[in-house]
Amino acid sequence: MRRWNGWGDESVNVELPESAKKFLENELGPSNKPKDISLEKAINNVPASRLPEHHLINTDPLERLRHAVGQSFGDWNAIRSGTIPTYPDGVAFPLNEQEVRELLQFAKKIDAHIVPYGGGTSVVGHLAALEGDKPTITVDVSRMNKLLDLDEDGCLAQFQAGIKGPDLEAALQAKGFTLGHFPQSFEYSTLGGWIVTRSAGQQSLKYGRIEQLFVGGEMETPVGRLEISNLPASAAGPNLREFVLGSEGRLGIVTKATVKISPLPQKEQFYSAFFPTPEQGMAAIRQIAQNGIPLSMMRLSLPEETISTLTMAGESKVLALLDKWLKMNGVNEQKCMLVYGVTGTKKSVKSALNQAQSIIKKYKGVLVGTKPGQQWVKNRFRSPYLRNSLWQEGYAVDTLETATTWNRVPETVQSIESALREGLQDMNESVFAYTHLSHIYPHGSSIYTTYLFRIGDNPEETKRRWEKLKKAASEAIVKHGGTISHQHGVGVDHQPYLENEKTKLGMEMIRSLCHTLDPEQRMNNDKLL
Repeated sequence: MRRWNGWGDESVNVELPESAKKFLENELGPSNKPKDISLEKAINNVPASRLPEHHLINTDPLERLRHAVGQSFGDWNAIRSGTIPTYPDGVAFPLNEQEVRELLQFAKKIDAHIVPYGGGTSVVGHLAALEGDKPTITVDVSRMNKLLDLDEDGCLAQFQAGIKGPDLEAALQAKGFTLGHFPQSFEYSTLGGWIVTRSAGQQSLKYGRIEQLFVGGEMETPVGRLEISNLPASAAGPNLREFVLGSEGRLGIVTKATVKISPLPQKEQFYSAFFPTPEQGMAAIRQIAQNGIPLSMMRLSLPEETISTLTMAGESKVLALLDKWLKMNGVNEQKCMLVYGVTGTKKSVKSALNQAQSIIKKYKGVLVGTKPGQQWVKNRFRSPYLRNSLWQEGYAVDTLETATTWNRVPETVQSIESALREGLQDMNESVFAYTHLSHIYPHGSSIYTTYLFRIGDNPEETKRRWEKLKKAASEAIVKHGGTISHQHGVGVDHQPYLENEKTKLGMEMIRSLCHTLDPEQRMNNDKLL
């Protein structure tokens, strides 16, 4: 069963090695263990529902509690401390587009708001109920989870949009195909959620981001059903598909989606290498991308993340031998670890690997085989569980991400990390921040930064620390011309910075579209804009 106040399944726990605990205490200081409220008390905090009865809507307090927040740091702090500001008045679990349409009509009839809900994995505040006198209905589409059609010759598959990653892949792999979309939230997030937040999977270098995979479908809006055909290409005006991508529940609820699929690869392997400096590592991955070498993924951990990754591994003897061997090959304190994947036919894998490793060696990278890469694959969906473990030890962790052009990457990384490390100096608190580049493009890269700090003496203090850090890092991103979100979406947390990227006119265009499809502003209308 899913945790009611944390990440993932209750039966899965990822313990912190003692070496990691000592590392954090040395970097941040002794911690304050949190005083989380019990589930019983949390349920008692849920107010009475304001909804009339409806056969599709559940008003049980526990269900409403479970759907009150997502996975942003603000959500975590609120649900664990019992300070959730708003709750949905009811949760609906439609089975098809007709029931979604019925719920939208019911919301109109009783003057209620709608919050679409997929897997509950949003990290930027997409899922909170709206404030005010009007009730809120959360529409959980996770039971809309069927494969509807598979066109093997055309490599297209149509699903109900509430299907989760593992179920989607299981349905495709049984037929010899894959979507190849593996965000870190893969185990719990949904196809519809990926679409409306413009998700990027970990192997997007081969398969593409969700905007390259989504080709058509249906969305129920307050004014009717929007249908998008599955044409391979069209010059007939603006592409309506682009209006759905990144819409974050403001325009309606995606019910069906057709996506491009690929035959299962004959071979897939993940390798690693270490570079002496960040500059050499960045030059190598840039050249690999610009040469069009068909790798499936690259992830370059910069020095601080490389150190923390090796520390968290906890295998001190093995790491000591690795460190000694790297030093013998000229890789010392500024070492950067690259994990890279090759996916495809046996022939294409061999060719891509040879080309990539030639460039890696050109920039003095030291090849270390497949073991670190295999370890990354093993833990690729387990890393978020560390949030639970860190919180129990009294340490808060959050992430933020952006993307920018290659000429701006180094200074943007430095500015973000400096903003975070210096962000709580006036409180005499330390912050540990580290970064990797994980979605590589010929003209630029994503930047993904993780930061840790001590939990405060009370929820208000913890929230104040997080808000201060989030603001400082977001302002650093905007200052250097990066996107405020490469893969997480806007939600509530990124709202203040969106206009810098979209411009005033662009914002008016988005508002106009929202008004056209949702004239009474019922759909998630405090998110995105």
